[in-house]
Amino acid sequence: MEKYLTDLFEGQSYEPGNFFLIAGPCVVENELTPFMIAEKVSGICKRLGIPYIFKASYRKANRTSGNSFTGIGDEKALEVIRRIGNDLSLPTTTDIHTAEEAAMAAGYVDVLQIPAFLCRQTDLLTAAAKTGKIVNVKKGQFVNGPSMKFAVEKINAAGNHRVGLIERGNTFGYQDLVVDYRNITWMKAIGVPVIMDCTHSLQQPNQTAGVTGGNPELIETIAKAAIATGADGLFIETHPEPAKAKSDGANMLQLDLLEPLLEKLLKLRKAV
Repeated sequence: MEKYLTDLFEGQSYEPGNFFLIAGPCVVENELTPFMIAEKVSGICKRLGIPYIFKASYRKANRTSGNSFTGIGDEKALEVIRRIGNDLSLPTTTDIHTAEEAAMAAGYVDVLQIPAFLCRQTDLLTAAAKTGKIVNVKKGQFVNGPSMKFAVEKINAAGNHRVGLIERGNTFGYQDLVVDYRNITWMKAIGVPVIMDCTHSLQQPNQTAGVTGGNPELIETIAKAAIATGADGLFIETHPEPAKAKSDGANMLQLDLLEPLLEKLLKLRKAV
């Protein structure tokens, strides 16, 4: 594991060689649900020896419909994320959308995430890099794995070498995504940790109803294949009642299903 990740997980007891997990709700939809999810996932990860980063978006800026839920307020949501990190002794991450947001979000979280649609935005990557935080960049749905070296180079050029890449499938404009697992191998060759986004890769975007669809029944399939092909970490959005979630409920994992899934994945990790 990269030293900066080892430092990030300092204080957590985990089994060397295990994949790490980034998990939480899609968005901070209130003050209570994120805490409940973080406590549940943290307990599971402690029992299984999996390093854990809590994830939640403080604001959803990339919604299909203007009527979709975006958040409870930026500072209020970021404060919720910070309290979760402090109270549960967990590293935290959230996504940012503009260069101006980088410094603000960096004051609350340990890892900044760059959304897939914005992976080529030089000003955004540079601003995130200059905060000194770990920067995880989602591979755009419109690019291949090898081309992500340029995103890494932009962040390195700004003086930051604490970078990770996230695979989340490719789209061809027809309301679906396809995962090409060659991208995991190609991005690992760049020399950075590679994370598989097991939930967003199952999105069915741009539906005529204005709400993104999904195939959550295939989360286990995506996760198993990612572990088998060498992913360093997994990204899983989860919620106790996905049907009632205010964002991306159609592709989130039901919280009760997380522990048995992780148990299977640990066995697979040891086998490969």
